This record gives sequence, C-alpha cells and structure tokens, in this order.
Amino acid sequence: MKDPVDVLIIGAGASGAAVAWSLAETRMHILCLEQGGWMNPAEYPSTGRDWEAKFYGEWSSSPNVRGRLEDYPINDDNSPIKVVNYNAVGGSTVMYTAHWPRLHPSDFKVKTLDGVADDWPIDYDALTPFFEENDRMMGTSGLSGDPLSPLTHPPMPQQPLGLSGAIIGKAMNKLGWHWWPSDTTVATMDYEGRARCINLGHCTPACAQGAKSSTDITYWPHAIRAGVELRTHCRVREISTDENGMASGVVYYDKDGVEQFQPAHVVIIACNGVGTPRLLLNSASGRFPNGLANSSGLVGKNLMFHPYAQIYGFVKEPTDSNRAPPTCLWSKEFYDTDPSRGFVRGYGIQFGRGAGPVFEAVASEQKGILPWGADHHRVFRKLNGHRLAVSAICEDLPEEHNRVTLDPVLKDSHGIPAPKVDYTISENSRKMMEHGLARGREILETAGATDICINNPIPWGGWHLLGTARMGTDPERSVVNEWGRAHDVKNLFIVDGSIFVTSGGVNPTSTIQALALYIADQMKQRLANLFD
Repeated sequence: MKDPVDVLIIGAGASGAAVAWSLAETRMHILCLEQGGWMNPAEYPSTGRDWEAKFYGEWSSSPNVRGRLEDYPINDDNSPIKVVNYNAVGGSTVMYTAHWPRLHPSDFKVKTLDGVADDWPIDYDALTPFFEENDRMMGTSGLSGDPLSPLTHPPMPQQPLGLSGAIIGKAMNKLGWHWWPSDTTVATMDYEGRARCINLGHCTPACAQGAKSSTDITYWPHAIRAGVELRTHCRVREISTDENGMASGVVYYDKDGVEQFQPAHVVIIACNGVGTPRLLLNSASGRFPNGLANSSGLVGKNLMFHPYAQIYGFVKEPTDSNRAPPTCLWSKEFYDTDPSRGFVRGYGIQFGRGAGPVFEAVASEQKGILPWGADHHRVFRKLNGHRLAVSAICEDLPEEHNRVTLDPVLKDSHGIPAPKVDYTISENSRKMMEHGLARGREILETAGATDICINNPIPWGGWHLLGTARMGTDPERSVVNEWGRAHDVKNLFIVDGSIFVTSGGVNPTSTIQALALYIADQMKQRLANLFD
C-alpha cells in the first residue's frame, strides 16, 4: 500500500495548479493526479497550416467530438449548450481564449441588490489580493482604469486594438456606449520566460509559442520546483472515506489502466463544474448514499453555463481575421440590473476580431450567405477577412433543475459512469439574450456591417461550468463552506468553478483561480485545526 500524502489534488487545470503552488510553501507532501498528460507545444495546431481543420476533429473543444483517451464522454443531449473542456496538465487553459475579466463586486451580492439567487458568503474585497497575485503569476496584459470594471493592475500593456478594434471603438463612440481594451493573459512583452505574442494564429485551440498563458507553463513549473508531485494519466474513479466519515484517499486507474489506491490526509477536488459533481456522485457509499458531501442534495444542481447570444456581420474594411487574441475589447454598458429592460442582472459584451478562412467558409455556407456556383469566389472574398462579431455573455442565474447527474448507460473507457447534463435557458436569460442581440445589431449597423447573422445561443458555448457544488454558510443550502471545505467531510475541499454561487456576466477563469488561492490561504491559516 502506498504511503499517505498530506494533500491530494484531483485535477491539474486552472484551479488545481493554483492551489498546488500556493500550498507548496508549507513543505507538505502534495500530490496532484491528472487524467491527461503534458502537452507538447510542437504538436499544437498553430504550428501547421491546417490548424483550422484540426479544430473540427482532434482539437475540437468538445470532448465528445475529439474523443481523446484522456477525455470522458458527456451526455449533453438534453441541453441547447454543449459542454466544452480539455483534460491535460493545464486543463482548459490550454484551449481557452485568454479573455481575462473578473467578477464584479455586485456579483457577490445578487440577493441583496436584486432579490434573486443568493449572496456569496465572501465578497469581492476578500479576493482582491488573490486576483492581483494571480494576475502576476498568469501574466496579464491590459489597460488599468476601466470606469465600469474592477480596478486591475496588469503587469503588461494592453493588446493592440488592431483593425477590428478601431472599427468597433468608433461605432461604440457614436452610440455613446462604454468600451475598453480587454485584459488578456496573452503576453505583449517578454514576461517570465514567455515571449510576446507574434500572432501565429488564433488563441484557440492552443498557443505553440507560449505567449498565451496556461497553467502548464505558469503555475506548474514553480509548483514542481517547490516539491509538488504531479502524476499524469491517472483517472480518479472515487474518493474513499473511513469509519469516521473523513476522506481517506482515492481509487484511480494509472497510465497502464491498473486500479490503484492513494491514501491522503486531505483531498482537494479541482475537476470543473461537471467533473466535480460527477466524481462526488460516483463516490457514493453506505454513509453517503446520495453521493459524497451531498447531504444538502445540491451536488450537481444549479449548473450555470453563461448563454452566449452572438450576432455578426461583415464590413467593407479589412478586419483582423484570425490574428490573436480573438477578443481585444469589452463593454460593460449593460452589466448590472436596469428594471426598464424587463429582466434582472445583465451581460458583458465581447467583440470578435474575425475568423479564419476555413471557419468562414464553413460557417457562411451553413448560414446560406456563401453560395455555390459562379458567385462563390466573389462572395467569399467579400466575407473573408471582413467579419465583426458581437457576443453578449449573459449571466446565468442558479436553478436547481439545471443539473449534472450520472448517466445510467454511458461510461468512460475505464467503465466509470459518465455525466449527464440537463439544462434549459431561463426566461430571464432569454430576455437578456434578445436585448443583447438588439444592442449588437445596433453596434454592427453603426459600424456599417451587412449580411448580419445570429447564433442564439452559441451551441458549442459551454466553456463556463459553474455552480454545481456551491459555497455557503448554511449546510442545507450549500455543499462547501465559505473557505471551500465540504460541510459533510471536514478534510475535503473544492476549488473549481463548481463552488460559484452566481455566475456574473464575464468569463470565470480569473475568479476561479483567485478563489483557489484564497482557499489555499485559508487552509494555511487553519492548518492547526483543519479537521475540527
């Protein structure tokens, strides 16, 4: 039998890497198990001219499409938004667009401000030092001083606005609406061993140059040098508990498919808002018949995706096409509640620079604006390199019927039950999306765009997996407490997006990592009474 480790972390993505790095200074024996492996940047799509084609197969953002051995299938047939994630050292930070907003202070007090959902048990100020620390570790670029966003201090200057940004900015100025250069984790100068971006290609699916930060090239090298052990190609099946109801370790399959047991004194889950409830539900036992840490019955419930309402069109001027990063501006004009709009809460606006030629050809043919025949090449030249996109990232309010359960039939390659997603878009979100599309049309028409098309919602837009193991002070209304510890299992912690109480209207990765650093800090402060 293996010797027990002090801390066992499940998942080496955004939050797992951050918590491992932070806890490393304690000199405890820390082990992270990751079901994927180390990625080789020399094999990333942007090293070849066929990078766009690969995005439709082996480098798809959907695990159900790419079907790598490291993936697990997800039954999302009963959802208009499909789950996208990535399993590797670095997790989905390998694949993300590097867009880097934070939740706003108002997002932590939704019940108080708007009478819906719940307030978080912590506020924005509690996370501020960890946001700043995370920005330094990940290496952010941006322009400080946005009047409608939380104050940030990026260590690198903002991305150039480019051709697309200038067109969008002028349109927003004509409308009198807020816009600002967006923070990103794409290097604009040499930073901590990473070279600045030279626009090798789109930031998704992966950056061969390393200009886009992902935790395999930011947090993990530091954590490993500090003594953290990272074991790859290890798929955890379940978390075991002892006679006292404490987590005792995990059962996992190693790189050879052999079942192993790894004992641990503390277990931390960092598997995202779908993978975490799947693991907890698969860890049911006599003491925990409904799944581990699930006395509230809320494990897997309150799934929040962020529905994306996208509208795009084509301008006469050339745009940036597939030059990185894909978003260079944001707007918070419609972020907070305005009762006159007919819905509560709001959305952020993200602007797309354009699209590559393969994507443009496929998407425009599907939309019926790129004909076959004599006019095909003429119309393609008009569309290619002239796209502008406006996306409303809409706040998803928690609803218990939006949930992750275990599929009764579907299993992964090791026979572990796969997750099943049931999700519907709420009436409040639908009104928000329609409002966002109408404002997006105004922006595009002001910019002179024609051939306007809509994706509502973006079907392959389940990037943000939140809320399925929410934090709170009431054990009957939450899964973990205000510092990430499971109410039911005193040595079990969760640090990923599943602990979100509300979703806000921005990408969550920055906040997920700040939360992971905050929880690690709380653990270090409470080491003496961690199990009380």
